[in-house]
Amino acid sequence: MFLYSLKSGVHTDRQMKRTETKAVRIGDKVIGAGNPILIQSMTNTDTRDVTATVGQILKLEKAGCDIVRVTVPDGEAAEALKKIKKEIHIPLVADIHFDYRLAISSVENGADKIRINPGNIGGADRVRAVVECAKERGIPIRVGVNSGSLEAAILKRFGSVTAEGLVESALDKVRMIEENDYDNIVVSIKSSDVLTNIKTYELMAEKCPYPLHVGLTEAGTVMSGSLKSGIGMGIVLYEGIGDTIRVSLTGDPLKEVRSAKLMLKALGLGGKCVEVVSCPTCGRTKIDLISLAEKVEDMVSGYDADLKVAVMGCAVNGPGEAKECDFGIAGGDGEGLLFRKGEIIRKLPEDELLGALKDELDKAVL
Repeated sequence: MFLYSLKSGVHTDRQMKRTETKAVRIGDKVIGAGNPILIQSMTNTDTRDVTATVGQILKLEKAGCDIVRVTVPDGEAAEALKKIKKEIHIPLVADIHFDYRLAISSVENGADKIRINPGNIGGADRVRAVVECAKERGIPIRVGVNSGSLEAAILKRFGSVTAEGLVESALDKVRMIEENDYDNIVVSIKSSDVLTNIKTYELMAEKCPYPLHVGLTEAGTVMSGSLKSGIGMGIVLYEGIGDTIRVSLTGDPLKEVRSAKLMLKALGLGGKCVEVVSCPTCGRTKIDLISLAEKVEDMVSGYDADLKVAVMGCAVNGPGEAKECDFGIAGGDGEGLLFRKGEIIRKLPEDELLGALKDELDKAVL
C-alpha cells in the first residue's frame, strides 16, 4: 500500500509551509511537491460540440485557467476529446461517471487526466481495466468523492455526511487504485457545507500523500458561491493544504477563474491578476460609483498583471486612502481624478474616467 500519514503544514506570520505531497504530472503541468497551486475550471458546453467547447476553453486560458475539465457522457463526447486537444493549450481532464468504457476511451483519445469515482464504475475488474489503460499511458487518475456520493453504509454508520465519513470513503477509493499497483493519483474530496469542507481537507491532509484538489461542491451563485468558497477553501489553503483548486460557481466559468485568482492573490499564493479595491458609498458620493466599480472589475479581468487598482467615491480622501494602489480613480460631481500611487495625474469628466484608467493600465502592462 502507498498510504501513509503526513503532518499538515504550519504557518508563521505570512510565511506558509505547504503540506508535503507527491508530484503528479498532468499534461505539461505538475502539481504537488511544492509546485505552484494551479487553477482549474470546467466547461458548461456540450463536449460533442467541438467548436463551442474549444471556444470556451480558449477564453478560460486567456483568463488564467491552468487545467480544464470537460464532461464525457457518451462515446461521441469521448471521441471529441481528440479534436479538442488539437486546438487548446492547457491540460484536458475527462469527467466520467458510471461507464468505465468512457474512461478508457477518454484516455485513448488524449485526455491528460481522468476524473472518476472508482466506486460507481462497476466491480474490481472494471476498475482494473481503467487503471491499466491509464498506467500504460502515464495518465493520472483523480479520485473524486463529495457529500452527494457517500455510500449508504457510511451514511448509516456516521448518521449523516461528516468529514470522517468523507475521508473514509475517499481513502477506500484510493486503495482501489493502489491495489492495481498504481499511485499516479490526485484526490478531490468536497462538501457543500463550509465547516465540513474545512475539516475534511484537514483530516485528509494527515492521511494522504497525494496532491489534493481543493474545492467546495455546489457552492452556489457567483456572489454566494465566491463567499462560501473564499471561507471554505481559503482557510484550508492558508493552512498549507491544497495543490490545485476550482471555485465551483453557478454561472460563467470565467467567473470561477477570476475568483480563484483573487483568492490565491489574497493569500499570497500566486494568482497573478489585477486586484480592484473600492470604497463603500456614502453621502459624499456624487458619482455612479457602483456602476463604475463593476465596469472596472470587468475591464481588469482581461489583464495578466500583478497590479492593484482603486475605485474611490470622492476626491476628498480617495487618492490618499488608496496611495498604496498602482492606479486609481476618484469621483467628484460629474467629474473625477485619475491618480497613480496617490499622486493625481489629471482631472477628467466622469464619462472619461474608465477610458483614461484603461490607457494607463495598457501603458503599464502592454
